[in-house]
Amino acid sequence: MDSRTGLPVVGMVGGGQLARMTHQAAIALGQSLRVLAVSADDGAALVAADVVIGRHDDLDTVRAFAKGCDVVTFDHEHVPGDLIRTLAAEGVTLLPGADALRFAQNKREMRTHLAELGFPVPKWTAGDIKAFGDEVGWPIIVKTATGGYDGRGVFKAHSSKDLPDHQDLIGEELVQLKRELAAVVARSPLGQVAAYPVVETVQKDGICVEVLAPAPDLDEDLAIEAQRLAIDLATRLGVVGVLAVELFETTDGRILVNELAMRPHNSAHWTIEGARTSQFEQHLRAVLDYPMGDTRLTAPAVVMANVLGGAPGGMSIDERLHHLFAEEPGAKVHLYGKQVRPGRKIGHVTVLGDDLEDCRRRAARAARILEEGYEH
Repeated sequence: MDSRTGLPVVGMVGGGQLARMTHQAAIALGQSLRVLAVSADDGAALVAADVVIGRHDDLDTVRAFAKGCDVVTFDHEHVPGDLIRTLAAEGVTLLPGADALRFAQNKREMRTHLAELGFPVPKWTAGDIKAFGDEVGWPIIVKTATGGYDGRGVFKAHSSKDLPDHQDLIGEELVQLKRELAAVVARSPLGQVAAYPVVETVQKDGICVEVLAPAPDLDEDLAIEAQRLAIDLATRLGVVGVLAVELFETTDGRILVNELAMRPHNSAHWTIEGARTSQFEQHLRAVLDYPMGDTRLTAPAVVMANVLGGAPGGMSIDERLHHLFAEEPGAKVHLYGKQVRPGRKIGHVTVLGDDLEDCRRRAARAARILEEGYEH
């Protein structure tokens, strides 16, 4: 406990935008968030008071960081499982635990275990990918088993000649896709769960550019099925904290599990303004075993648009903010304190309203002003 506040100290390994926004949620709850960042320039390190600079894969660093924390959690999945298990054996509370987190760290293990448990997944192989492609039909999707994100480590192979020269791969059928969805839930150590409305995620070049909440024209039974699937996954995998289940909705009306993330997730950034309890507050509640918060929407339609770094030069980000606020005063802006690089997520904007298409138009315009500038 923090002796100054009488409230718990949560340690978050990772200093990126997820830790930055978790820090914002912690302020309202009166909690102290300690951040382990690689650099003092990381997004959370720029705003948090209690920051340790060090590597997340160094046992001594994480051990020292955890001292004085009531619970340690993560803003990414890159902490080695053996390190988590060692500290857990020493009495450190780390949530989610290594046995759950490994299924978000390794796609091969995730696909294998989910198939064993009977969850719907695409046809896939960890064996002879050429033979698999010949069997299911080319093209297929090829993924690195570990380390991929935001489209990295994902390839479309039209024939065996397109297969990457990499040993740690899995192959998946090319799903007949209607759209991509996400079901986000949270679970406490006591086993209480809370589910957010299912959302549609819009991808471009493997990067999520837009989230629509709730997913438009989604069959009610399918939405309930997706929420129940995510809750069942959180329970059976022993996840504590936020679990984001990225889903494929197929053209024949099925849902398939694509990816898992056991932390706050881009598909639920809209919850900061768009839900009665944000995913960041919910994650803190979950790892501290507080009762879960209300997940209902605050408006009939909520749209979140990611802001990607544009070409260098031109109008400064401060000038762009001036134009954005003048043109779209209802847009809520979240900038992550990142250096701008083309294609890099540097922030997001959220728009709430009664009409989904109007919200989409306004959110896209706001994001475009931040990305490209605005000239009269």
